[in-house]
Amino acid sequence: MSDPKKFILLGATGSIGESTLKVLRKHPDKLFLLGASAHSQTEKLSDITNEFKVPLAHLTKKPKDSTSFDPSTRLSHGEDALASLASHPEAEFVVVAIVGAAGLRPTLAALEAGKDVVLANKESLVVGGKLVTETALRSGARIIPADSEHNAVFQCIADQPHRSVDSIILTASGGPFRDLTAEELKGVTLESALQHPNWSMGPKVTIDSATMANKGLELMEAHWLFGIPPSKLEVVIHPPSIIHAVVRFIDGCCLAQLSPPSMTFAMQNALLHPHRFPGVEPSLDFAQPLDLTFHPPPLDRFPCLRHAMDALKQGGSAPLVFNAANEVAVEAFRLNRIGFLQIPHIIEEVMNNIDHSQPNTLDELLSMDRNVRQLSHEYIRSSSFASS
Repeated sequence: MSDPKKFILLGATGSIGESTLKVLRKHPDKLFLLGASAHSQTEKLSDITNEFKVPLAHLTKKPKDSTSFDPSTRLSHGEDALASLASHPEAEFVVVAIVGAAGLRPTLAALEAGKDVVLANKESLVVGGKLVTETALRSGARIIPADSEHNAVFQCIADQPHRSVDSIILTASGGPFRDLTAEELKGVTLESALQHPNWSMGPKVTIDSATMANKGLELMEAHWLFGIPPSKLEVVIHPPSIIHAVVRFIDGCCLAQLSPPSMTFAMQNALLHPHRFPGVEPSLDFAQPLDLTFHPPPLDRFPCLRHAMDALKQGGSAPLVFNAANEVAVEAFRLNRIGFLQIPHIIEEVMNNIDHSQPNTLDELLSMDRNVRQLSHEYIRSSSFASS
């Protein structure tokens, strides 16, 4: 029996991190957690490092409390130390499960060090797709998608040559408001936006699902992961979240990947690729009725998806602008500074008032990201976007 594969888990305390740990508990003979990071949940990270005897731990924010880590665990802080953890020489691969554009720098650090990256941070490709894919190509490292939709595409394409793929269809549950009218959307509250009908996710991603911004970000991610032009990327509403993606081939045949709506299926496939072993949770029961209905997304009621599709078609820095403006707007909604329907308005205003030329270096990308966030905050502070 071969030794367990050593890996780093960035974002260990989030929902993706939790799914990763479930797979680790199921297959401790195949995986070893060498290092784990969190933003500020000190106690939760301490529990993880104690349970799995993790040698390396990292907190983005230096803890204020006295939570203790096992003496055998080395704790670090700061952005540079996170990049060092992501490129640790003993790690065979790195799971990037950090939420938002903050995942870009450690993703690049891992790839530059030749580490395969199990990517559950779509913003790395949204913000720096060209830089990330070129870095992977140069170092010979692989990017293995862990998002359920992209991992589904990954499984469907398998060893098929790129030229045989005609188009990719990503499915969307439609979130908690898929059946609401435009008038009813005016009454959406933060509490209701955080109640996803199918998935258990962190608050930012859950709100993105409610606005369907998340599906737009996934289109951008798919473009870079699979080299598919925007015109060949589609979204359909599939309420039960059983089919996660469909790949249409040039001969007209379509392959779909099906599994229950839990991230453990995609995570296990990504973590243990190319091998398959017994899963963490039960599979689908085909003796029971399955709802396999689809319909087009209502772009008139979910303008965030329309803005994302426009940004993808524009190219350049437009996806970066969309992502940064969306992150700021979602945080403002969570803090009750703007209403739900103001999220797409903020995005649109920012996208219409910033240059979409393409930054080429990490420093240029991060500088532009900061500028977009500053402009987004200014729009939110303005009287026209002040929450009543």
